[in-house]
Amino acid sequence: MKLYDSILSAEKVVREYLRLTPAEHSPFLSNETGAEVFLKLENFQVTGSFKARGAINKLSSLTDEEKALGVITASSGNHGLGVASGAKKLGVQSTVYVPEYADPSKVQAIELEGAELKFVGDDCVITESTARKDAEHSGKVYISPYNDLDVIAGQGTIGLELLQQLGSLDAVFVSVGGGGLISGIGAYLKEASPRTKIVACSPSQSPAMHACMKAKKTIDVPCYPTLSDATAGGVEEGAITLDLCCTHVDQSILVEEEEIKAAMLTVMNQHHMLIEGAAGVAVAAFLKVQENYLGKKVAILICGANIGIEKLRSVLL
Repeated sequence: MKLYDSILSAEKVVREYLRLTPAEHSPFLSNETGAEVFLKLENFQVTGSFKARGAINKLSSLTDEEKALGVITASSGNHGLGVASGAKKLGVQSTVYVPEYADPSKVQAIELEGAELKFVGDDCVITESTARKDAEHSGKVYISPYNDLDVIAGQGTIGLELLQQLGSLDAVFVSVGGGGLISGIGAYLKEASPRTKIVACSPSQSPAMHACMKAKKTIDVPCYPTLSDATAGGVEEGAITLDLCCTHVDQSILVEEEEIKAAMLTVMNQHHMLIEGAAGVAVAAFLKVQENYLGKKVAILICGANIGIEKLRSVLL
């Protein structure tokens, strides 16, 4: 089945279990930039992040035998919360491996959804490797944050919703970590609306997919702490998202930490709602190239709201 068709199927699953999030006009950003700017508010999704989409679609695809065994995943926050929440809805036991540095507020949210938590490693690569080994040993399904077509199809339902809500678009700005989100949105929009430009947005402190797309292969990219912790980390060898990103992404933009912070403050102040660092990356990237979109209709994906109190305090001060 083509990814586009899988996204159409995933939309039925998402509609059954999750929210249809608003696509809200931004008077401030539109006035400031001369573009017609809309914000797709995945910060209002259940679990406070788009990750719930891919998780519930993957979980729904499992056989009864696989569901009975339970599932395993690894995540620094949003994906783990999405899996835990979806698993609870479907009556599936979930185990979430998290790195030792994971934000306490996200860890608590995962635990409240009934998942078993396991803290492993001070690097997300170690955490994920351990989780995969546990899945192989136990026979349980491992749910990747991005390297899975069912997960990607779930995320791609955002592209479908954008066209239903806003009609034709000139560009969509999407924050990028492992690439599952933009792969899904890009796969749908490039078939349903070929004229829409797909713009990848990454923090310069953690530019893994940006660098891999430039090299057209998986490479080791140094990554440093960033406000956009939800997009931090490398791209695993053999990730299906790399080819999808190379095929569907029209432009890739890097933004600095001060630009992310300023963008977060702008949205919080003007729209009176909480957003996390990864969402600020997409807004910052649009502002960086705003002169190219004068008179254009643009959507910016506000991918989540899950920010810990200490990180939020550092943004506000």
